[in-house]
Amino acid sequence: NSKVLIFVEDAVAVEFPKLEEQIADYFTDFLNLELSQIIKAPGAEECKRNEDVLRMVWNSIEENKIDRHSYVFAIGGGAFLDVIGFGAATAHRGVRLVRFPTTTLSQDDSGVGVKNGINAFGKKNWLGSFSVPYAVVNDFAFLHTQPEQIRRDGLVEAVKVALVRDADFFIWLESKSKELVSLEPAALEEAVERSAILHAQHIAQGGDPFELGSSRPLDYGHWAAHKLEQLTNFELTHAQAVSVGIALDSVYSYLTGRLSLGEAQRILILLKGLQLPLYHEALELRHSDSSHKVFDGLEEFREHLGGTLTIMLLKAAGEGEDVHSMDLGILEKCIAILRHCSSSGDIDLKLYL
Repeated sequence: NSKVLIFVEDAVAVEFPKLEEQIADYFTDFLNLELSQIIKAPGAEECKRNEDVLRMVWNSIEENKIDRHSYVFAIGGGAFLDVIGFGAATAHRGVRLVRFPTTTLSQDDSGVGVKNGINAFGKKNWLGSFSVPYAVVNDFAFLHTQPEQIRRDGLVEAVKVALVRDADFFIWLESKSKELVSLEPAALEEAVERSAILHAQHIAQGGDPFELGSSRPLDYGHWAAHKLEQLTNFELTHAQAVSVGIALDSVYSYLTGRLSLGEAQRILILLKGLQLPLYHEALELRHSDSSHKVFDGLEEFREHLGGTLTIMLLKAAGEGEDVHSMDLGILEKCIAILRHCSSSGDIDLKLYL
């Protein structure tokens, strides 16, 4: 029989106190699968900031004699899946991984991807692997039990993939913004499903699933987001940081003549309507030479892949353009505009030019 080792994020185990019993009952019906152990472990961003959980995964795989014909199941949010996935991908050079993402962010984005990782050297996902999961199971029963803010925040990756790949989906998100912000189940589930499919299609059909090139369209807005997470000591969540990063790159796309005024404003209005941030004070942090610390994220973004810096900017919803440099003076203007938009609540970009 093939063994199955299951890792459950602590917060999920608390929300579903009967989950362990339900899992055990489920496996009694399988003649060819043997439940080896269910292990609860801490999740959220903290689990990516040290190696404790990762080493626990390796130790558990060794102690339970999990081999390449066995399975590791991971049940939790995106950060938890990243760490468990990295452990599974590096034990025996790869153990079959089945992901059960539980948050909006992990169900509509990272859970269906091929990346795993933990933070190191003060940088996001510096250690990691590319490994295609054996299966991904998006169970909406997990989704609807998450705290309201976490459910809303995770919609930012749906906005991102709509901007990168599907203008019709962006229009749909606009039309359903009231239902989404109120977490109406049918709208939330459709947003998650459509986003997950678009992410999976891009990874499978985009021509560079393991990021051997220098372009990462699915990381639109992420060069600033990853740096903002680091600058706030990860108090700013990934979803919130991505929202600020999308706002920054969208205004930059407008100021550089790529994106129309109307489309730039629509993006900011949608983010605001979903209660996602457009600005964070960490954008103002500066080095002793007065340069913005967040701009260091450009070089770190380039370094992560190597080669030439490649940032995707928008020409329209669903249509991007790769650039290989960004004007820091214009970026400073973008920060000022977002600061004013955030403090005044007025999204009319013409007021700030």
